[in-house]
Amino acid sequence: VQLVQSGGGLAEPGGTLTLTCTVSGVTFSRWTISWWRQVPGQDFEWVSAIRSNGSTTYGDSAKGRFSISRDNDLNTVYLQMNRLKPDDTAVYYCQLGPNLSRTRGQGTQVTVSS
Repeated sequence: VQLVQSGGGLAEPGGTLTLTCTVSGVTFSRWTISWWRQVPGQDFEWVSAIRSNGSTTYGDSAKGRFSISRDNDLNTVYLQMNRLKPDDTAVYYCQLGPNLSRTRGQGTQVTVSS
């Protein structure tokens, strides 16, 4: 099983970034994919998840600003992050399943700064 992330980088406050997570080695369409983030020295924070049926959920920090979607033909999940804030600065991870485990992407740094 492999999850490969792309996207992220530096954005100004109020800007937009999109993270991508491409999954291989499993029947992608059957899996919930979740996004988590971590600031160094702090616990992981759950951001969002999308189930196999396409239903979505968001953590309080993401509600109204972030949008998660999936393309089962491409085995890919997207996290579009709008109206970014400096507090969104973290390393973001996509995760196979709804909970934290070792089956996650390599992590992508998102930095929000002017």
